[in-house]
Amino acid sequence: MENAQTVWQTAAILIARIIFAAVFLMAVSFKLMDMGATASYIAAAGFPFPLFLAWCAAILEMLLVIAFLTGAVFTPAAMVAAVYVIFLGFTFHGPSHWANNQAEFGFFVDHFTFVAGLFFAAVHGPGSVLALGAGWQGKA
Repeated sequence: MENAQTVWQTAAILIARIIFAAVFLMAVSFKLMDMGATASYIAAAGFPFPLFLAWCAAILEMLLVIAFLTGAVFTPAAMVAAVYVIFLGFTFHGPSHWANNQAEFGFFVDHFTFVAGLFFAAVHGPGSVLALGAGWQGKA
């Protein structure tokens, strides 16, 4: 029974890592397909240098994809991702958006379910399978 639990836990960790990577890969793909639209969205939120910030976001998201797929610097990457997702939730779907579109509240709340998973992943690490060396992966 213990071996079956270990196999299940390993599979669950790998699936979670793939899901995290897929979410950020989709985000970076949309940015790369139309960086101008991303910059416009950032500008509409009131930030200066929107094209520069759009590229910064794309680079961060690509680095997160790599970290989640490889397990490298996993715990710090999960923490950075959590802070980034909280920032995105408040900035682009926060309370100032709810009056005009109640669906924005749902989008806002969804960010926190994702953050909960990221925090859990940060605490438990990338697992021992398909993760780069112990010095890079954080908690195994």
